[in-house]
Amino acid sequence: MGDKAPVAELADRLIDGEVSTEHDVLAALRTDEAYLTPPGWPLCSVYARSTADVVETMRWAAGHRVPVVPRGAGTGLAGGALAGDGAVVLSLERMTAVRELSVDDRLAVVEPGVITADLARAADERGLMYPVDPGSASRSTLGGNLATNAGGFRCFKYGVTRESVLALEVVLADGRVVTTGHRTAKGVSGYDLTGLFVGSEGTLGVITGATLRLRSKAAGSRATVAACFPDAVAAARAPLELARAGLLPSFLELIDEVTLRAVRAWHPLDLAGDGEALLLAEFDGPDADSAAARMGRLCGTLDAVVTVTTDEEESERLLGVRRQALGALERLGRTMVEDFVVPRSRLGDMLAEIRRIAARHDVPIGTVAHAGDANLHPTLLFDRGEPEIPARVWAAADDMFRTALRLGGTLTGEHGIGTLKRRWLRDELGDDATDVHRAIKNALDPLGIMNPGKVL
Repeated sequence: MGDKAPVAELADRLIDGEVSTEHDVLAALRTDEAYLTPPGWPLCSVYARSTADVVETMRWAAGHRVPVVPRGAGTGLAGGALAGDGAVVLSLERMTAVRELSVDDRLAVVEPGVITADLARAADERGLMYPVDPGSASRSTLGGNLATNAGGFRCFKYGVTRESVLALEVVLADGRVVTTGHRTAKGVSGYDLTGLFVGSEGTLGVITGATLRLRSKAAGSRATVAACFPDAVAAARAPLELARAGLLPSFLELIDEVTLRAVRAWHPLDLAGDGEALLLAEFDGPDADSAAARMGRLCGTLDAVVTVTTDEEESERLLGVRRQALGALERLGRTMVEDFVVPRSRLGDMLAEIRRIAARHDVPIGTVAHAGDANLHPTLLFDRGEPEIPARVWAAADDMFRTALRLGGTLTGEHGIGTLKRRWLRDELGDDATDVHRAIKNALDPLGIMNPGKVL
């Protein structure tokens, strides 16, 4: 497949898209932010501008048995967009149309290249909200969010991407186009194919359109709570107490000692108290003020030093501490950012285990967490001069994943399996469920050309 004829044939078949075999273009598209190096070199890239371009790409690829790696903005953290030897990198970043935004039906019909934050702004201008808010919202595409079932800062109250998807347009491995789901408020016809494709990481088909549920903007002002605790394990007690008290913040984030020190070293922080760990919350809706005040009192009983504010500028400054976390850790070295979830009751146990794992393997680990749903993001640090991820870092990651599973958790809450976590997936699924996954994969992609080497 290395000769020019098949690629020239592909270029001729595209309607509006473009093909590139330029070395620099392929170098930029062959990996994502997991910083893993795929073997070999891609055959070419396709910049699709329409569903028709994707259809022709998949028909050509099926005819020549060429692997295809669908790709958005490349912000993934699990190696889901690695393009190895002889693959076509199918970029969807130029499919950027918001085909429809309906106030009455509270939905948007979008193409996969739309930037997440751009849809949020468009909805906001119409008095609505798109609640999915990953840390990469200003860069990541909706197609990538759909492929990984992305979550983010507001998923505790509003759910991850899947909860906002009504319908999909998907191009299958052989070029057929299927639509799944509905645009009505309810609908249960047939199997839940929409849920199947959301989170499938490009291994079952290429999402070329999505009908997304929008919500009414919460009435009233926002209220923000910042609670400084002696350590992260102490801070992990608060989310359970909030749940018992019936408090539901839209944003509930925990920043551990290692990360908070990194942020302090980067930007001076004006926080009430000098605690080693920080719990940040935001409430929206008509009762935001009273709910924030109740949380403040509750955290005070847990020996936290608390700030409660409804001032917009002060709120943005406090919430900005969480948004600075990864950047602060990246200043300390190369990073391997992980993602797993444990039962809410085991959040403190997992944080304590991470500290022990860091010491055992001599790997600095800074952890932030979507504390409301116990979705942890440990960031493992190592020297920038290392040519690849060191063995001790993989060993620490292995310990963390196995510990999360032992505590009743799951390998990923929002980043996906990709390439990074394939080695542990069978441990979570078991043999029989793994076989079911393979049967679905084989039914939809019998030639094995859809993003091979990922997930399973």
